[in-house]
Amino acid sequence: MTAQAEETNLHERERAWMDEAINVATTSVRNGGGPFGALVVKDGEVVARANNQVTANLDPTAHAEVNAMRAACKELGTFSLEGCVLITSCEPCPMCLSSALWARVDRIVFAADRDDAAVAGFDDRKFYDLFEKRPQSMWPAQVEHLDLPNRTAPFDAWLAKTDRIDY
Repeated sequence: MTAQAEETNLHERERAWMDEAINVATTSVRNGGGPFGALVVKDGEVVARANNQVTANLDPTAHAEVNAMRAACKELGTFSLEGCVLITSCEPCPMCLSSALWARVDRIVFAADRDDAAVAGFDDRKFYDLFEKRPQSMWPAQVEHLDLPNRTAPFDAWLAKTDRIDY
């Protein structure tokens, strides 16, 4: 397989994984969780998937990314997620980004961004400002935005949910 074909194949798989993360997030809303979903992928295979459980578990750290990384570490029997990719339905908040950096993930790929989240009531921009002092080029992991047309589906479901618990 040529390098270009391998890159095309990787992009197709990443789009499929992102669609899955968005579906996890949208399903989470229907099941009482928050509108966020995440997958951890290693060697082309999904090793963990999780949704946001902040209000369901009364745990402010139970973000989808953190839950997925915890599950991946258990599945892989290690505390290091070196060689893994974190696929997340939304740009990781500073806590999740820091957790991913500590876990040593190789890459982070997200769909919706911080502005999409703010529209849905998840405005963490004041926390992001704390990180803006160091450019991403100096970070130990690559962070990429994958813009999909359905990137806001979890937030749309969240905003439409009449019995949501805002936070």
